[in-house]
Amino acid sequence: MSTNNKSKINQLLSLLPAGVVFQTKWLVEKGYSLDLQKRYRNSKWLTSIGIGAMIRANDEVKYEGAIYALQKQSGMNVHPGGRTALSLLGRTHYLEILENIKTVFGHSKEKLPTWFKEYNWGTKIDFHATEFLPINEGFTEIEVKGFSIKVSNPARALMECLYLAPKFQELIECYELIEGLNDLNPSQVQLLLEKCKSVKVKRLFLYMADKAGHEWFTHLKLESIDLGTGKRSIVKNGVYDSKYMITLPKELKEYDKANL
Repeated sequence: MSTNNKSKINQLLSLLPAGVVFQTKWLVEKGYSLDLQKRYRNSKWLTSIGIGAMIRANDEVKYEGAIYALQKQSGMNVHPGGRTALSLLGRTHYLEILENIKTVFGHSKEKLPTWFKEYNWGTKIDFHATEFLPINEGFTEIEVKGFSIKVSNPARALMECLYLAPKFQELIECYELIEGLNDLNPSQVQLLLEKCKSVKVKRLFLYMADKAGHEWFTHLKLESIDLGTGKRSIVKNGVYDSKYMITLPKELKEYDKANL
């Protein structure tokens, strides 16, 4: 390899931190042609992990490094959300994720690239493409092994949990999670609830926050939140809550009594 090419690969390796994915299209935009990328692979500088993506040779890359690439190189909204985001933020307390599954959300028009879906990240990726929450609200940046990625903040993550409930996540667990979120910013919660498109999520969130008795709940302006009309049944053969007009599991309605 020529001295010039070695200089370019050194520039490239200094451009991105270890542990992240290099997307082919992004590299071309940065001046690294497909032919040059092939030379880097042949010279064992880079290793392909699928069509359109590479990593440093001998680098150990986890799913967070792929998320980094999608966010920073492709400008996608794909992000760790729900219970996974709460875990990354250290907000799950004693509720650990027992199964080896990472919950990832993206906009309804976004799809994970084939290389992302087919590569073995050492964990299962549970991807949900939705637009029930705005794409530009409710996020925070966290450091992951030398680089940063965008994840849902606690309020958004809890709403994502409720979006998946009760089919993909237990409502009792959602309530136990919200019990631990006693320091949410009411203005941030208010903004997300006003912009949330899911009546189910909004009613469940307010019911649980009210039930948990958090101080920040008293600062919410409920009259500004559209809760829709009519009754909503979250589960069959449940117990009806007249304040939020939702039918809930009996064990959730009686949770406080059961834990006295």
